[in-house]
Amino acid sequence: MQFGIFSVSDVTTDPTTGETPDDTQRVRSMLTIAQHADEAGLDVFATGEHHNPPFVASSPTTVLGYLAAATKNIILSTSTTLITTNDPVKIAEDYAMLQVISDGRMDLMLGRGNTGPVYPWFGKDIRQGIPLAIENYALLRRLWEEEVVDWEGKFRTPLQGFTSTPRPLDGVPPFVWHGSIRSPEVAEQAAYYGDGFFHNNIFWPMSHTKQMVNFYRQRYAQHGHGAADQAIVGLGGQTFMRKNSQDAWNEFRPYFDNAPVYGHGPTMEEFTATTPLTVGSPQQVIERYAGMRDHVGDYQRQLFLVDHAGLPLKTVLEQIDILAEEVVPVLRKEMADKRPAHVPADPPSHVDRVAMANQPASTQPTGA
Repeated sequence: MQFGIFSVSDVTTDPTTGETPDDTQRVRSMLTIAQHADEAGLDVFATGEHHNPPFVASSPTTVLGYLAAATKNIILSTSTTLITTNDPVKIAEDYAMLQVISDGRMDLMLGRGNTGPVYPWFGKDIRQGIPLAIENYALLRRLWEEEVVDWEGKFRTPLQGFTSTPRPLDGVPPFVWHGSIRSPEVAEQAAYYGDGFFHNNIFWPMSHTKQMVNFYRQRYAQHGHGAADQAIVGLGGQTFMRKNSQDAWNEFRPYFDNAPVYGHGPTMEEFTATTPLTVGSPQQVIERYAGMRDHVGDYQRQLFLVDHAGLPLKTVLEQIDILAEEVVPVLRKEMADKRPAHVPADPPSHVDRVAMANQPASTQPTGA
């Protein structure tokens, strides 16, 4: 099973010092965080895509392209790439380029985005979010899978004899996750194509997450890609840890109370009771996240949000070390011990996908 971190790239004032990083400092801290996660032995670093303050991650492939050269082992991903406001031609080109540069050490998560003002900035209508996501992804797949594409749709100009370059590494497109919080249409899209489904449940109760993941699993099986429990699932999460639980609560509370994403709303006690946010000792985090499989079954990727709400870089790097040294090894073993042999332990790597592509057609799944 893969464990890693994701960044939403918020620029937030540290409520304990009053200091606010500028955009340059925040971008450079993200690079440091990703490199530290690689050195600590985590499996994945993912960056969001935002085009509005207080967020700075407007160009994920630039960040990940740099990290492809600056890291050794960690998988580089997104959380998410906007399939609605980005041109699918540009996504095809950018992520095939990243795939080549990283030698396949990447994948990407596609999502429609829910920040209303972003849509008109890119000439789109948020009311068309779902149709945009469906049409644009259908085109993206063709651009990766077919050398010459003739295409006409509703939301962009037609293509005639178009070839996207560079071509995917070894002729095999990157693995795609479809990220959604509340849209069953996105879960259906992931299931239809046999792709991964990522439920970033950081603001939601597990009852909702369970419903969304189960729907995806059922549809994955109905589309002929394998058994429901073999579907590729990822979850989001949030933690803040110290050796002593009360120390963690005392240190994190001012950051929680002032965070742009949930500050001035439910109390930290209410939020930790109803969402995956876990503030406490490493053992408490282990117990909470080991129990996720009881809700959604065996899954393949767990990403944690650790660099938000104005937390100092030093503190974020300490949180990564605690995750890597005290939490992930235990969770990895517990998940492996309980996982049935027929259920994939990890999402398919580039090597896995190349091997699958080279198999005779009769041995591959018969889905859509």
